[in-house]
Amino acid sequence: MKIDKNLIGGSTNMLILTLLSEEDSYGYQLIRELEERSDHTFQFKEGTLYPILHKLENSGYVASYKQTTPQGKSRKYYQITKKGLKQLEAEKEQWNIFSDSVNKVIGGGVYGMA
Repeated sequence: MKIDKNLIGGSTNMLILTLLSEEDSYGYQLIRELEERSDHTFQFKEGTLYPILHKLENSGYVASYKQTTPQGKSRKYYQITKKGLKQLEAEKEQWNIFSDSVNKVIGGGVYGMA
């Protein structure tokens, strides 16, 4: 089942910041990791991911740097900043409240089961 992009859009920053809190990554690596961990639910294209990374960078949540691979290719890596870690914690807290509340309404928990 394909997930509505509006549902994914509200959590994209949190997902990317989570991956970057674990390790510095380059764009394609993030795309692959998101897809793999989500059982192919999150399938970002480069044209979607890079504007998000640039927005996160402009907000001071991530920083970028270039690194040369052993094959001599230059890659742009992204790393989370201290400000980004604080933002990630705030977004996780909001997500937990939101998802708990949605589950209460739709019957995902012990609430509202008729």
